[in-house]
Amino acid sequence: MPISSLPHAPIRYTPAIIGRDLVSGLVVFLVALPLCLGIALASGAPMASGLIAGVVGGIVVGLLSGSHTSVSGPAAGLAAVVVSQLDDLGSFSAFTLCVALAGLLQMVLAGLRAGFLAAFVPSSVIKGLLAAIGLLLVLKQFPHVLGHDPDPLGDMEFTQPDGENTFTELFAAMFDIHIGAALVGVISVAILVFWDKIPRLKKSLVPAPLVVVLVGSLLGVLLEGRGELFHIQTSHLVQMPLAAGHGGLSHILTFPDFSRLLSSQVWVGALTVAIVASLETLLNLEAVDNIDPEKRHSPPNRELLAQGAGNLAAGLLGGLPITSVIVRGSVNVASGAKTRISAISHGVFLAVAVLLIPELINRIPLSCLAAILLMTGLKLASPALFQRTWAAGRSQFLPFIATVSAIVLVDLLVGVVIGLVVAITFILYSNFRRPLRKRLEHHVGEDVLRIHLADQVSFFSRAAIEKALGDVAPGGHVLLDARDTDYMDHDVLDFILEFKSKIAPARLIDVSLVGFKEHYLQLPDQIQFVDYTTRDLQTKIKPEQVLELLKEGNQRFRSGDRLERDLLRQMEGTAPGQAPLAVILSCIDSRTPAELIFDLGIGDIFSVRIAGNVARGKILGSMEYGCKVAGAKLIAIVGHTSCGAVNAAVDFFQKGISGSEATGCANIDNLLSEIQRHVEPSLLAPLDADKQTRQHAADCISKQNVLGTMKRVRELSPTLATLLDQGTIRMVGGLYDVQSGAVDFFDEHGSAV
Repeated sequence: MPISSLPHAPIRYTPAIIGRDLVSGLVVFLVALPLCLGIALASGAPMASGLIAGVVGGIVVGLLSGSHTSVSGPAAGLAAVVVSQLDDLGSFSAFTLCVALAGLLQMVLAGLRAGFLAAFVPSSVIKGLLAAIGLLLVLKQFPHVLGHDPDPLGDMEFTQPDGENTFTELFAAMFDIHIGAALVGVISVAILVFWDKIPRLKKSLVPAPLVVVLVGSLLGVLLEGRGELFHIQTSHLVQMPLAAGHGGLSHILTFPDFSRLLSSQVWVGALTVAIVASLETLLNLEAVDNIDPEKRHSPPNRELLAQGAGNLAAGLLGGLPITSVIVRGSVNVASGAKTRISAISHGVFLAVAVLLIPELINRIPLSCLAAILLMTGLKLASPALFQRTWAAGRSQFLPFIATVSAIVLVDLLVGVVIGLVVAITFILYSNFRRPLRKRLEHHVGEDVLRIHLADQVSFFSRAAIEKALGDVAPGGHVLLDARDTDYMDHDVLDFILEFKSKIAPARLIDVSLVGFKEHYLQLPDQIQFVDYTTRDLQTKIKPEQVLELLKEGNQRFRSGDRLERDLLRQMEGTAPGQAPLAVILSCIDSRTPAELIFDLGIGDIFSVRIAGNVARGKILGSMEYGCKVAGAKLIAIVGHTSCGAVNAAVDFFQKGISGSEATGCANIDNLLSEIQRHVEPSLLAPLDADKQTRQHAADCISKQNVLGTMKRVRELSPTLATLLDQGTIRMVGGLYDVQSGAVDFFDEHGSAV
């Protein structure tokens, strides 16, 4: 089950959580208020439209959304779209109709479950979006922290008047510092910094941003009458243009011009707003989920439905378009919000403030709000994020830094598009650079060059595939494996078919195909080689070759580069009869499965397993059958380090007790006595030494036990002894290291082979 579909623990709306969320909603409201006004001014729309969008985004979207942390409202990313549509449509009432229709289109997209588009945005682009928003917050709010407020409303988000940019504002701020506002801003930053460093304050129900607003407002009052340098004038305070008694709701609301309902310009504008707002919402929703401390997943289709309802309501009431906004969401998370109550309450606070208490809101210095946004930006664009992304490699860092740079220098949506283009370029480059993976496999019957095709085989891959097939030596065998391929260009497929039908036969090359039947012309799997032991192969192979196969298999096991085997095909191929190459007598220990240790398949060996790998009675009968009747060419007696049976046999021997007495197993002495007969007294003394020396001595005893078993095979089985003397078969010993996975082979005298 994917993480995104895992259920989350139900929210318990305790008084503490509700209280904390109300406080968070108040903080978000204080940040959102100037942003709503600033975006409206930057968009060339009535100031009231930004506030209406903020109220609707908080209440309507908050009630319908499935996100606990995202906060919606008018977005700076849509400012350019709004300006363009106002010019095209000629009136704000026609534009509000456009917004309402865009909301209906978003609801249709939600019904079509188009929210899946968010899953196709790489994490590097999402991280770049977060970091860019953070940098913009820092760069934009730093002048306001120092009291540089030439246009306190129009400059609160990410748009600038013509001829100005973020860096000209920073330069101008150095020569336009208001001492009183700067004092409030610096104190606000200090409160935010130290609040997080004091555990008791950090865990308190009162968030630092609320304290900053209260302290900043109080300082503003205290500085009144202190002279021009310290007195915070109206230009450095929040300026809310609407107040109770100034025209009421008729002064606030602008209703759509329904006479333009059939206008193609209105519908084109509605489609533009719907697409841009939906994409921005999905990206911001993903970004806010990334910074949610509880890592909850917000359902994207439900969010599209909520945003559609919000834009429908905003358009009918005369508001700007609404999206999920990363600035509000990040402030919400930073303020400790747990549920949707914070987003809803922020909308309620906006409505109440607009209608009832504009005078109190207008007492808040912009510098303390800027301090909140500046610290939020520092968290989003932390140096640690840049360092982690750099460490992740070029494929992560370049899309990330491209997204950051483009958003900071150009625009949010342009930056996301550029980041996506860079990320997709890396994907295409990766497929072009490594369109295939080659591997030479040593099978029992022959060597096969397996060519794994990439998941995306485009036209650009054709040259690399042609070269790989052209390098196959005459008389060789190549296997084209397309099981992991999701897409294959038809030109590439045509070349593969031509190579198989014309080029390969002319060069005496055998071609096998795997995985083509699922997607491409229904080509069935065509395996032209044998990857299991047949009677013909068993007859031709020599004992020395079998030993080499075991060594090569053990090397593949150790490197993790095991052969890819079609076990069902091997099962079907060996069903009529078996012709194993070797008899392997190994310990019953769960860590020593012979087929895995030697990378073998079905039908390749007779595997005989018994604790302590001893040979007597029925064990010898099985080994005799495997060699004399079934035709196996090699006997391998394989012990292992840290063998419990060997260690127990030695321990009981030293203590002078029987295994049945020590373990309660009535038949275990028959087994242990076979091991004990092979123990040399000279190996027992080190068992009383330090741990490392004891372990080495125990492993030597395990090897001695293997040599003793090989000797017993000759003594107790005339059948096998005769085959060995004739050279028909060969017998080797092996000691498997349970820590490294290596098997050291040796002959009957203990010499390495």
